[in-house]
Amino acid sequence: MSAKAEISWKTRTPGGERREVYVHHVGAEWRFYQRQRRFDPWQPLPNPALEDWLVLLDAVERRIQRRLLCPDDAAQVRRTIRERFPEAGV
Repeated sequence: MSAKAEISWKTRTPGGERREVYVHHVGAEWRFYQRQRRFDPWQPLPNPALEDWLVLLDAVERRIQRRLLCPDDAAQVRRTIRERFPEAGV
């Protein structure tokens, strides 16, 4: 998981369980995956929550500053957030 187009983070579910999220950038699409434990297989996450999209946007913006991603990627993530969650105001 060390490629430029791969971003991951760890969170807790509302029930308090640990969750790992992994996002892979393929073409114009961001594919989300999740797993509960380290050696569990990655499961596709078909409808990521707004919180996951906002964490992705933050990670993309930080990588742009380090010149690992291009600025168009942040614009694409913002556009996707606006389409899926118009109430978010991003």
